[in-house]
Amino acid sequence: MSGRTAERLAWAAIALVLVLLYMPLLPPILFSLSDNEVGGALTLRWYGEIGRNPVLISALDTTVLAGLIVGAVTPVLGLLAATAIRELGIPRLVLLLMLLPLFIPGVSMGLASAFLFRELEIAPSLFSIVVVQVVWALPFATVVILTVMSTFDPVYLEAAYMTGANRWRAFRDVELPGIRPGLVGAASFSLILSCNETVRTSIVQGPLNTVQTYIWATYRQVGLSPTLYALMSLLIVLTLALVAAPVLAGRRRAARNKP
Repeated sequence: MSGRTAERLAWAAIALVLVLLYMPLLPPILFSLSDNEVGGALTLRWYGEIGRNPVLISALDTTVLAGLIVGAVTPVLGLLAATAIRELGIPRLVLLLMLLPLFIPGVSMGLASAFLFRELEIAPSLFSIVVVQVVWALPFATVVILTVMSTFDPVYLEAAYMTGANRWRAFRDVELPGIRPGLVGAASFSLILSCNETVRTSIVQGPLNTVQTYIWATYRQVGLSPTLYALMSLLIVLTLALVAAPVLAGRRRAARNKP
């Protein structure tokens, strides 16, 4: 097999994988733009219907508030965990404990959390939603921050110590600017995971709804509808935008710093 043939096969395999990954995203977008009453003409009507549903608006408020809290809290906890992995003498054990929630089924984790909240007499609320979502997002945030911290040269910290800076001052003035992209990425990732989490949230949410649990409950009760397709399309676009934003910001920063 020639090198050109092997290259073509590799690109074909990549194209096939991309099709399998992203093809399922197209039907909701296409159906959300279709008006069955006007012979399939394109319309934005169903997107307007989203704002007329008070239950959905309430779910959207809960989703945004929970996502902002999770996006703010999780990177801080992830930074503490990553620092513990680096500083303590048992990094593998700490890392294993941080990653363990990833291997616990969502239903089991949600039920265990709900049982714990009941024993502690904590009523289902925004707090319970945030807790289970932080637990879910924390391993990912820790890995992202730990990866960025591994690229930071500790020589800069030693230089800061030699000039008289204490540990906090050295971290704030020297290390934090260097790992800030990791914190931003962890915050974006945590926000995405919060907005898209369904199983754990549905078990501990009580009377509240998030957008994802609203979609799931509506689908189970009445099936899919053009309004749900529109809502799913907005979530897809929002998720892609949140993923793309840190990447574009990093490329712009690299281009600006390039000599």
